[in-house]
Amino acid sequence: MRNTIKSLSAAFFTFAVVPSVLFLSANANTASANDAHKDSLPEDLHPTIEASAEALKQKAADKGIVIRFTEGFRSFEEQDALYEQGRSEPGNIVTYAKGGESYHNYGLAVDYAVETGNGDVTWNLEYDGNGNSKPDWFEVGDMAKEFGFTWGGDWEDFKDYPHLQMNFGLSLQDLQNGYMPGYNPYFNS
Repeated sequence: MRNTIKSLSAAFFTFAVVPSVLFLSANANTASANDAHKDSLPEDLHPTIEASAEALKQKAADKGIVIRFTEGFRSFEEQDALYEQGRSEPGNIVTYAKGGESYHNYGLAVDYAVETGNGDVTWNLEYDGNGNSKPDWFEVGDMAKEFGFTWGGDWEDFKDYPHLQMNFGLSLQDLQNGYMPGYNPYFNS
């Protein structure tokens, strides 16, 4: 009888306690990986975004269009504050993305505006400062695609004309889970 109880105790330990300990250990590792991810979020634009944005600015200037980058990297806190605009804070709604839900939060997006001849910014989508009968905003959107950007003016649900982003094949969920262009924290690639 003692041997049966010892065998049952050993079996219980093997099938109940060991998996529980392993599960708790795995969750602790996941939590520390997520904490490390939060600490490793970028604080500036991805180098490819920065270089492509500057090349776009030059190409636009060569076509007689002056653009100004109005936004680049945006922290989660800044994104949350922008999200509250038009909701709990005064102003118009300008985003549907909360902190962590925008490519800006990962350094993978920029916003631009078109400048007029006197250096002011215009939000008039029909503005044609270079006089070629094409709206400058749309010309810049088309040029941006040549550099690999996705243009928010092409989006179906919410047109975001100033917005340019590159996702490098990563979804927002991928970014939220710690994957970044050229880096995968879970496989060290």
